Amino acid sequence: MKIGYTALNWTIGCSGAKMFRLKSYSHEKLIETAKNNLDCLLTMLKFNVENNLLFFRITSRLIPFASHPVMDFDWKEYFKEDFKKIRDFIHENNMRISMHPGQFVVINTKDQEVFERGLNELKYHVEVLDLLKLDSTAKMQVHVGGVYGDKEKSIERFIERYGNLEKNIKRRLVIENDEKSYSLTDCLEISKKTKIPVLFDYFHHEVNNNSDDLQECFENFTRTWKSKDGLPMVDYSSQKEGNPKGTHIESIDLNHFKMFLKKTEDFDFDIILEIKDKEASALKAIKVLKDDKRFNK
Repeated sequence: MKIGYTALNWTIGCSGAKMFRLKSYSHEKLIETAKNNLDCLLTMLKFNVENNLLFFRITSRLIPFASHPVMDFDWKEYFKEDFKKIRDFIHENNMRISMHPGQFVVINTKDQEVFERGLNELKYHVEVLDLLKLDSTAKMQVHVGGVYGDKEKSIERFIERYGNLEKNIKRRLVIENDEKSYSLTDCLEISKKTKIPVLFDYFHHEVNNNSDDLQECFENFTRTWKSKDGLPMVDYSSQKEGNPKGTHIESIDLNHFKMFLKKTEDFDFDIILEIKDKEASALKAIKVLKDDKRFNK
């Protein structure tokens, strides 16, 4: 079991997700911003290794406008040495890496232009993971998408589109259950027909489920992961009190986290914390995990 957090670190004093406006696009601005993001990523990874946080989700903003038609710069060649430094560090420390394309990546959209834009974004994420020479355990996760008034047809559209994706995208893509439209049960149905691994979002499951037994949920979704995919992946968070249902908590609720670990003690998996204070919660979680046999294998 490895544990980590997403995209940003509030401790180290740099942001690895800097962007700029499209109207300000230039090669100089792109180089400056991407160089900052890559340097900050390496700094975050060093912090994580020092604190035994060996799972990290890299921001989609690493290379601004990489999937946009405006991109006319060979960023892969220009930053190859930066990627090599990051790649070497990841491999030397046996870290696991993932990415999560934005919500505008909708594979089952009815709008072909929206699909094409999303496809370009998926290709960019694959390029990043490939530049880091990561194997097929480095995943990019997406939601199934919209319902569009007909869930059955929307699922069929996802399955058809997924079947036509390039192999290098398929080897990295996983789907996760969401809090509104597609429950774990829906994702498992899609997985049966596509063999796509299902990432289990525990918080989304608490919001949107079919009264499924958690033990059974884990038995079912972990089966969708093969050895080439690595340990199953889980996103963890909990509800922020006094806010609309589905609002992520600001800082980890350790009692809730301990309960979650107890309920899932029969399963080994890697955890990403989707909690707003990022590494602060991850450091607290590490202390809870110090006696967990899965974490200390």
